[in-house]
Amino acid sequence: MASVFSHVYIVYGIHSFLANHPYWKWCLFFAFVLSILPDADVIGFVIGIPYGSSWGHRGASHSIVFSLLMAAVVCSLFFQPYFKRKRRLAAIFIVLSLAGISHGLLDAVTNGGLGVAFFWPFDTTRYFFPVRPIEVSPIGVGVFFSDWGVRVLLSELIFIILPTTVIMVGWKIYKKITK
Repeated sequence: MASVFSHVYIVYGIHSFLANHPYWKWCLFFAFVLSILPDADVIGFVIGIPYGSSWGHRGASHSIVFSLLMAAVVCSLFFQPYFKRKRRLAAIFIVLSLAGISHGLLDAVTNGGLGVAFFWPFDTTRYFFPVRPIEVSPIGVGVFFSDWGVRVLLSELIFIILPTTVIMVGWKIYKKITK
């Protein structure tokens, strides 16, 4: 898995493309939550769910269907009462869905684990992308603060943080120039 830092930073990058409106601040908060929520499945290790199970790590909770369901739940609980305009609600749903889906996408470019069950429940096959340059993050805080954690952060800096930052800065420059 990629580290929590990169999952959240990617969502912050997505957010930088959105209009500066008060409801986007709440959307950003929930997008952060949905971007890290799939890793709650690590509790399966404690309660005996096998890693390769559909309910194991990088299984159902990392799927596109799970991301869409969680975005729908958040929209129905926290956003629908505020907006009578369906287009705004749809925009929030899309951002929240992308935040959740981004988690599996990042995990699929790491160099470890069993792959990501993107298409669960229709297909339980686990997938990786052909190019996997990101060092897989260790599970557990203690192990993260080691040489392994430093390698993870360096690979994420090169392949996630810097490209996302360049895109965000480029977008801000583009917005200033086109005003």
